[in-house]
Amino acid sequence: MTKKLELTLACGDYEIIRPLKEGVVRPDGIELNILTGADSATRHWRFLRNGEYDVAECSASSYIAARDRDMPFRALPVFPHRRFRHGFIFTNTSKGITKPTDLIGKKVGVKFYLVTATLWLRGILEHEYGVPHQSIEWFAELDEDISFTPPPGVKLTRLPDDKSVEAMLAEGELDAVLHPDIIDPIVQRDPRVGRLFPDYKAEEQVYFERTGIFPIMHVLGLKQELVEKYPWVVPNLYQAFDEAKNIAMKRMRNPRLVPLAWYQEAWDEQERLLGPDPWEYGLSDANRRNFETLVGYSYEQGLIGRRIPLDELFLPVSQGRKRGKFRT
Repeated sequence: MTKKLELTLACGDYEIIRPLKEGVVRPDGIELNILTGADSATRHWRFLRNGEYDVAECSASSYIAARDRDMPFRALPVFPHRRFRHGFIFTNTSKGITKPTDLIGKKVGVKFYLVTATLWLRGILEHEYGVPHQSIEWFAELDEDISFTPPPGVKLTRLPDDKSVEAMLAEGELDAVLHPDIIDPIVQRDPRVGRLFPDYKAEEQVYFERTGIFPIMHVLGLKQELVEKYPWVVPNLYQAFDEAKNIAMKRMRNPRLVPLAWYQEAWDEQERLLGPDPWEYGLSDANRRNFETLVGYSYEQGLIGRRIPLDELFLPVSQGRKRGKFRT
């Protein structure tokens, strides 16, 4: 028997990954060692800074910047994580910030400056609400996934290691925070911290109705040397991820799987508002518009030197699976 190619995959522990993790779906010619223990920030750093994984779920914004710098990574149009972001703008409630333009001239913290969540939010604030990204003084808590120098006109300060943007927001040292996660003061219902958009779901629905964008957060990255040595890995991995997602979506239609009283209603609402497959992979028209918007934000904000075409960012996956063509 021909030995399968052994690859290490680092990704989140998602339902749409479960069939791969459990071995229900196996990519042709590949034996995956799937690691789901690392948080997103650690995983992205280890992949882009250290090249520790063969394949990894990767920050979309950091990947775009990495390609602009000719770093040795490529990606499949597999999008394991998406999320609307209006609900992740947090404010200090004593600062009188009640509308987006109140952020102009303010001190705003971010976990990272390059992180996809805050790139989306800076672009949305600028294009949808008239808040130029250069009108804000930015404070970053952690180093970026890749080496980064702030472009001219951007006021960005790297905080000392003993400072947290969440604590600084609660204490009033920062006026607002854009964050990829729900911050502790919100979880703890700290009255000093609130959301810019209290009814963020309604704001996100209006945004989707206007733009058709359900923001892509992550892509599936591969080491370039892997693609060059084993080009057949590209279509085989893509088809396996797509098959796993389709199985998961069918499975999740069963409301008994999730301990939520109105789960079926939430599922039906998602389908009504976002369509039958809002998590689709590939470069459909909707996904192209989605990712081209993110590339546009990267370029406008000086994170990349040119608007990189999607055909340079994503490997072609339409060849179909190549059975029996693998070697190690």
